[in-house]
Amino acid sequence: MITRALAAVDDEVIEIVDVELRNWLELLLVVGIAVGIALLLMLVIELIITVLSRRQPWIAQLAREARPPLRLLLFIAALWVATDLAAPTTPLSPIGERALTLATIGLVTWLVVEIVEVGFASALMRYPTDIDNNRLARRARTQLEFLQRLSLAVIVIVGVSAALLTFPQMQTVGASLLASAGVASIVAGLAAQSTLANVFAGFQITFNDAIRVDDIVIVEGEWGRIEEITLTYVVVRIWDDRRLVVPSTHFTTQAFENWTRTGSELLGSVELDLDWRVSPAAMRERLAEILDDTALWDRRVSVLQVSDAVGGLVRVRILVSAADAGALFDLRNYVREQLVEWVQLESPASMPRTRVIMVDSRSDDDASPEVDPHDESARKQLFSGTPEAHQRAQQMMAPSADPDAPARVGEPPAP
Repeated sequence: MITRALAAVDDEVIEIVDVELRNWLELLLVVGIAVGIALLLMLVIELIITVLSRRQPWIAQLAREARPPLRLLLFIAALWVATDLAAPTTPLSPIGERALTLATIGLVTWLVVEIVEVGFASALMRYPTDIDNNRLARRARTQLEFLQRLSLAVIVIVGVSAALLTFPQMQTVGASLLASAGVASIVAGLAAQSTLANVFAGFQITFNDAIRVDDIVIVEGEWGRIEEITLTYVVVRIWDDRRLVVPSTHFTTQAFENWTRTGSELLGSVELDLDWRVSPAAMRERLAEILDDTALWDRRVSVLQVSDAVGGLVRVRILVSAADAGALFDLRNYVREQLVEWVQLESPASMPRTRVIMVDSRSDDDASPEVDPHDESARKQLFSGTPEAHQRAQQMMAPSADPDAPARVGEPPAP
């Protein structure tokens, strides 16, 4: 009896093991078939991309960037289909299904990010800024770069949210947050007030054309170019290669200078203090020769004027124009150097001078004239020229100017 029972148990165990073994073998077979189909599908996709990339170069770049996440996504999809069709039910089945779900969400997010980046990169290539009159290109690049960062942030947030919602506990938390959305929005708004203000300011300065990438601006007293516009701040590359990071709200709440908002052409002045013997006409002719010999001048403005002529010097002001700020800086220095050389070599009389007149204080011209005793005007002088005047002088030097005043003890009476 016991022998029969043991034999029945052994047969049942063997049957269960046999069934489980068959299930796992079927799973392996299905997985192999699914992976083979995925590989075949991947080959077909790459073949199609290779054919299309011959006509559209951006497709080849998309294939290079999207190949890793696409291959992994096809592999995960094959495993998911195979497990749904042939995987036996075990205590670890929910964990495996959850892992496949999270992997799929992550790979889809990765793939979408790569597609968006390639799309924006190809769009940015259509607007090069290293050309003349690049105002429209700088405007388009500014808006495209801002939208690219915003799109990537939204994609990542959606992917993370989708992954968290696969957990039942997070679904409950999500329902609770939705129920208290009013209070949460107020608290979040107060907590992130400055951040949100910068984000909205970034939207505003990006689409109202106040500044663009590669614009020349003066911010906080610094001269530089707009290098990058992010969601919350703007990076200004200063002329000495320093970077000035400015919050986006600065460009919506405070005044700043934009030298290239409507055009890059600028005017600049050169001032020289010269002697009165300078010839403005000859200097004007030399200026025309200097400007004709350089490509820095854009042939719009060329003016030479005497703006001041007081004291011992004459101030000559020269106004020139250039295509952009960099060319204008070089042009002003070039004109100044050439005119200084012209003054030294061809017009030395124009060099500034300081004149000093030396006067001898002992010369006969400065001696006081003698008083003529017969001159009635001299006789009317107060303290010199006549005996009466000398008497008055002695009275002024006496203790009292009154001749009738009593003399002091020990002092002779007044004369």
